[in-house]
Amino acid sequence: MSKVILVAVVTSLVGCASAPSTTRSTRAVLPAPTFYTVQSGDTISKIAMRYGLDYQNVARMNQIGSDYVIYVGQRLRLVDSGNRPQVAPIAPDRPLTAQPLSTGPITSPAPTTYTPPQVVSQPGSTAAYGAIAWRWPTDNPVTQSFNVSQQVKGLRFSGNAGDPVRAAAEGTVIYASNGLPEYGNLVLIQHANGYITAYAHNQRLLVQEKTKVSAGQQVAEMGSSGTNRVMLEFQVRLNGKPMDPALVLPKR
Repeated sequence: MSKVILVAVVTSLVGCASAPSTTRSTRAVLPAPTFYTVQSGDTISKIAMRYGLDYQNVARMNQIGSDYVIYVGQRLRLVDSGNRPQVAPIAPDRPLTAQPLSTGPITSPAPTTYTPPQVVSQPGSTAAYGAIAWRWPTDNPVTQSFNVSQQVKGLRFSGNAGDPVRAAAEGTVIYASNGLPEYGNLVLIQHANGYITAYAHNQRLLVQEKTKVSAGQQVAEMGSSGTNRVMLEFQVRLNGKPMDPALVLPKR
């Protein structure tokens, strides 16, 4: 399996559109809603063609780059005061393409000092963020914090082989395999409101795809697959983009 962006792993969660075209379409169009939620198989040009919109205006309103990448579950604005439905240029579609999750293998930069937040709570406590009740995936200490410049797109925890790895929130398992070598045995869980969490480098996976899990349920055992030491790399992604898990997790 090729290396793919986290939300695209074997679930077709990524859609993209190609560069502009000058071809015009005169087919009948549907009334455009103010907002549209991206579905599997959508591209920016398909959406624009469906509602008779200029795909460039749609991309501009939603701050979508020139690669025109969109994500399943992403909420797009289609209509505002300056963008009304009309027959417009349509960009040709190209097949869904996988985007690299990282530029190279997992490296082990010098450990950063992690200072726990001052507010203390009991293990297993939860915090509400994005209308989701979050909890820590492990009680083990953090050894590296979120730092995109060092290719740390989540939190890294130390531990012993076999330590429990738990779901950070309720959701559905959308991937449980080892198709991304640099992440080893990997679990992906889809949550409400566009959130996906990732649990990498496990020794053993305890869930299968399409399994519904509850917050705190053990989904794997910590290990060293895909790396040279026992660790858990925990990522939180919103609409496909990595974010600092410390923003959603309860205070320790």
